[in-house]
Amino acid sequence: MTRPRFDRILLKLSGEVLMGARQFGIDPETVDRVATEIAAIHGAGYQLCIVVGGGNIFRGLAGAARGIERATGDYMGMLATVMNALAVQSALERQGVVTRVQSAIPMASVCEPFIRRRAERHLEKGRVVIFAAGVGSPFFTTDSGAALRAAEMKCNALFKGTSVDGVYDADPKKVPDAKRYDEVSFNTVLAQDLKVMDASAVALCRDNDIPIVVFNIREQGNLAKVLAGEGVATIVRNGE
Repeated sequence: MTRPRFDRILLKLSGEVLMGARQFGIDPETVDRVATEIAAIHGAGYQLCIVVGGGNIFRGLAGAARGIERATGDYMGMLATVMNALAVQSALERQGVVTRVQSAIPMASVCEPFIRRRAERHLEKGRVVIFAAGVGSPFFTTDSGAALRAAEMKCNALFKGTSVDGVYDADPKKVPDAKRYDEVSFNTVLAQDLKVMDASAVALCRDNDIPIVVFNIREQGNLAKVLAGEGVATIVRNGE
């Protein structure tokens, strides 16, 4: 599989990645390990922005199932992403990387509000921008937030760091002989409901011609390998 050269990318991290081996919350050692990998690719000259989920702290849908009103639960989940963004910011700055956190929900005491032109300027100055609080509205996932920010920032690709090494035609944890794709089209992902990201995020990337690269962030050093075209990953892009 040949992958195009990417200069500006958005890295989507699930909140669960930050848990490490824990069942809940943030594992500082795991955050530091991920930050070390991000710092390495930043040092290699890539312009980088990040979106972090909040599932390690709170999920709106899960809260709704337990009786919390859905919109309220989603706002709670957005606040969880801010906590994760601050944790990643702290770890990156210990690596000497200058960062900015921008939140879709204004909270001036802890981070900047999301302003597209300001975020672009940060990237041009070599800073890593971490986007928090999704799109700032309930009923949207952080996948949708990642796709939206990737489009707004004119990113060459959206890299989704997960606990699996690509896109499969079934859950590889449940189906041992599930087929892994090296490359698959947006339309196939949508038609077959291949659980890459939610449908609105996939459609937004398709319509803006932003490839989605799915890889295993838990494997140490894999981010740099995948960016170099050497690691195992699935690329989702326009095509048949």
